[in-house]
Amino acid sequence: MNKPAILVARAVFPEVIEKLRKHFDVEHNQAEETWSREQLLARLKGKVGAFTTGGERIDADLLKACPGLRICANMAVGFNNFDLAAMTAAKVLATNTPDVLTETTADFGFALLMATARRVTESEHFLRAGKWDKWSYDMFAGSDVHGSTLGILGMGRIGQGIAKRGAHGFGMKVIYHNRSHLAPALEAECKATYASKEQLLREADHLVLVLPYSAQSHHAIGAAELAQMKPTATLVNIARGGIVDDAALAKALREKRIAAAGLDVFEGEPKVHPDLLTVPNVVLTPHIASATVPTRLAMANLAADNLIGFLVHGKPLTPLNPEVLA
Repeated sequence: MNKPAILVARAVFPEVIEKLRKHFDVEHNQAEETWSREQLLARLKGKVGAFTTGGERIDADLLKACPGLRICANMAVGFNNFDLAAMTAAKVLATNTPDVLTETTADFGFALLMATARRVTESEHFLRAGKWDKWSYDMFAGSDVHGSTLGILGMGRIGQGIAKRGAHGFGMKVIYHNRSHLAPALEAECKATYASKEQLLREADHLVLVLPYSAQSHHAIGAAELAQMKPTATLVNIARGGIVDDAALAKALREKRIAAAGLDVFEGEPKVHPDLLTVPNVVLTPHIASATVPTRLAMANLAADNLIGFLVHGKPLTPLNPEVLA
């Protein structure tokens, strides 16, 4: 009997490809070619499943052209590349990879916060350029992390992980804003206090963004919000590009209306707004918050297990639109 055909749209761990081959006829992209939308669509025709990594847009037009598609499994916790309503209408299951990257991403968020507050990238560029010829009392003097106020916008699992690191490890006062309050026991565990968005912007010494991207959260931090922050504050985005208005942020950084920013995600990535590349007080990383070998392997395996679970056993592990299963 012929195996069901699936597409793995990006290069992944070879052992994950072999795992999938036990159940499916696998077309893969281990050469890591950059496919146009038309090329992606052509390769998806005749496939029942797709292994995606967050950059492949799955929308109504694509689904109409690929009527045999039954599942798209994202190797990411975010899923703004999915038109979830269109997928549900077409009875195509969507899955993601939550939980397995929580602690690793929280680690990186805190690393980016530290690098931003203490001007690590800026000072390294100075040193590498051969400009360090003497010490001065204010050379790359940044801001303290310990004992400061940590603001978190979005308080899901990753936000909670960052809160615990700040409160328990650095004695930070933690305030957060979220669509809903955490349960009192969870607030106590995180040593976190709910605040309005306005209070969060006004009081945070270090603001970390960990909210999911949606039409409602697009440019949640723009010129108006940046104007409410302290001039000594730092901003860290490990959530999704588009949550911050990158042009407005670059202008605020250049004019020193906030002290510094650390960004792992960008609007229109992998392109980065050119103004961000010309301001010194920003730390830039290429969407690597979950990038450790164990975590990326766990993400890839969970995406694969969603494909196997659904197409072979009828039981996906982490469905985003479970109504499709009814």
